Amino acid sequence: MSTDDSLPEPDRIEGAPHPRETTNLLGQGPGEATFLDAFNSGRLHHAWLITGPRGVGKATLAWRIARFLLATPPAQDVGFFGDAPPAATTLDIDPENPVSRRMLALSEPGLFLLRRPWDEKTKRLKQAITVDEARKLKGFFSLSAAGGGRRVVIVDAADELNSNAANAILKLLEEPPEGAVLLLVSHQPSRLLPTIRSRCRELRLATLSPDDLSQALQNAGEQPAANTQALGELAGGSVGEALRLTQLDGLKLYSQITGIFAQAPRYDRPGALKLADSATGKTAAPRFDLILRLLDLFLARLARQGAGLPPAAPASDTEFALLERLSPTPHAARKWAALQQELSARASHGRAVNLDPAALILDMVFRINETAAQQAA
Repeated sequence: MSTDDSLPEPDRIEGAPHPRETTNLLGQGPGEATFLDAFNSGRLHHAWLITGPRGVGKATLAWRIARFLLATPPAQDVGFFGDAPPAATTLDIDPENPVSRRMLALSEPGLFLLRRPWDEKTKRLKQAITVDEARKLKGFFSLSAAGGGRRVVIVDAADELNSNAANAILKLLEEPPEGAVLLLVSHQPSRLLPTIRSRCRELRLATLSPDDLSQALQNAGEQPAANTQALGELAGGSVGEALRLTQLDGLKLYSQITGIFAQAPRYDRPGALKLADSATGKTAAPRFDLILRLLDLFLARLARQGAGLPPAAPASDTEFALLERLSPTPHAARKWAALQQELSARASHGRAVNLDPAALILDMVFRINETAAQQAA
């Protein structure tokens, strides 16, 4: 298994180390302990579905498990004097271990990484994991296995399998080769075939605490956020989302959004125009996507406020007072929830047809302000 360093990797968050390069996983001790219990029992399941929100460490855990399995003899193996090896207490493997070095270089023969391939014709990553990629597993499993007879497959992400590739994986799950362990990373397991889910043991990972999130950002080379609570609120406990917010100054951007509606229904029109203009241009696409995401999050927080589920912490200095004023009742919560659904669909359609970013953002701001006026009336 090898890779061309010049090509983008579909399973890498921009600006962050790849999961195979991240040896320390924060906040997911229960998931690791569950896997180690199964390993030490000698009844290791052949397929694991690693689920949870994006950016909480699912792929990092998959790589840690793969590294551990390929560098560690089976728990039931008996030593020279008839003694079984001690139970494993951690997934940590020495970075200087030959398996660790080979996996870092994507040259470990006992590992197969199934992910979206590069399309030479279009010079971009394909939108799905194709059946041609999945069929390469046949050749992988035809090779003799090392490391206690184990071979490990990481599918990142299983949500991206097209229908034919998903069926190929299902057949493998139904008739797994001896010594095979499949690790399927999934952000939305409900979208997978029920038969795939039923043949896997699930490891569900939780969102990270603000402290773990801050430490994970530092491990990725980012400076700690001035307001870790606000960052945690906007990131939803996701390291990947926190990285995006940090790199695009997301905390300041969310403050701009709440500032626009501070006096709603007398919204800040110059502020809205400035926000919309900042999302135009070829290089502004990441900022445009983040603005849409933060507008959606603002509406979700309004709906939760009215439903009696206020945020644990404010994501901007003025947010708490704004949420309480605009969404004081369950009736208001239903209005904001309906608007969130409507504008989410509008944003998806607008991006699909390449609608002008500034026009789309202003339209969303107007609709939010109209709903605020209805609440005031």
